[in-house]
Amino acid sequence: MKREKKSPDSTCSTRGGVWSALPTPFTARMEIDAESVSRMIEHHVRLGIKGLFACGTNGEGPWMTDAQRRALLRAVVRCTRKRMPVAVQVTDNSAARILDNMAMAKSEGADIAVIAPPYFIANASPENILKIYMEAIRRSPLPVGIYDRGKFGAVFVPDEILSKIYAEPKVIIIKDSSTMPERMQIALEARRRRPSLCLLDGDEFHCVQYISAGYDGLLLGGGVFNGYIAGQIIEAAKSGDMKKAEQLQARMNNIMWAVYGGKKITCWLAGEKELLVRMGIFKTRLNYPNYPLNPACRRAIERVLKQNRKLLLP
Repeated sequence: MKREKKSPDSTCSTRGGVWSALPTPFTARMEIDAESVSRMIEHHVRLGIKGLFACGTNGEGPWMTDAQRRALLRAVVRCTRKRMPVAVQVTDNSAARILDNMAMAKSEGADIAVIAPPYFIANASPENILKIYMEAIRRSPLPVGIYDRGKFGAVFVPDEILSKIYAEPKVIIIKDSSTMPERMQIALEARRRRPSLCLLDGDEFHCVQYISAGYDGLLLGGGVFNGYIAGQIIEAAKSGDMKKAEQLQARMNNIMWAVYGGKKITCWLAGEKELLVRMGIFKTRLNYPNYPLNPACRRAIERVLKQNRKLLLP
């Protein structure tokens, strides 16, 4: 009798590549713009994006109402039509609230629930941080992603806690935005112990470093406009052409600095959304944190469109 060939674990092969942390399109009345969501999803398909992450920082999830998050997720799932997995941030300040958000995510058709550090914990001891994560992960109705923000968030998850979180079987994907070498090593060690764990770099200015270290892909806030060139960076780095990979990284960084308002990121969401308006995808650049669009940023976006049209609209 012929023995069936064992299929390799497919988690990383299907969920690696470039993922996009979606920006959220709003109408003039700050409602979810479903038409723009549809255009944005089709644009991601053209870019070759492998997965979507809704309601993260770039998606203004922490600022939106529950109704807005639900409306956005519903539109994203409907427009995606199972062509790629949809993850959604479910972060909150207690396991009970995280689990409520997870239930909503599952009911709207999300594939993965992503937990970032809580926005606020009154008793932020390592034991309490671990308790919140473990209860939410183990009771989650969905597979879980972990968004490591390192020291950028209000609550810092200690290294030893992170190792325990990554060891949980329900955790299938990691977005590492920590920019910390020691956190990279924790993630790589967790993946060594569990080869199905998928590692995605969230530090879009240093993609080559993470891909070279063995990460499976990228999960980028600028994926909606830099997803195509980011895919080229992965290909170059994985083929060993580091010179080309670094050249592509430098070009992508220049595009991002132009769109975001320079190295101080003075225009951030307004710049990103203005670029999408110019590309015919969004209708407004409205954003909850009220980032401005100054004249220098407008001019920089015009230059980016002229010089990089084939990368932005392949």
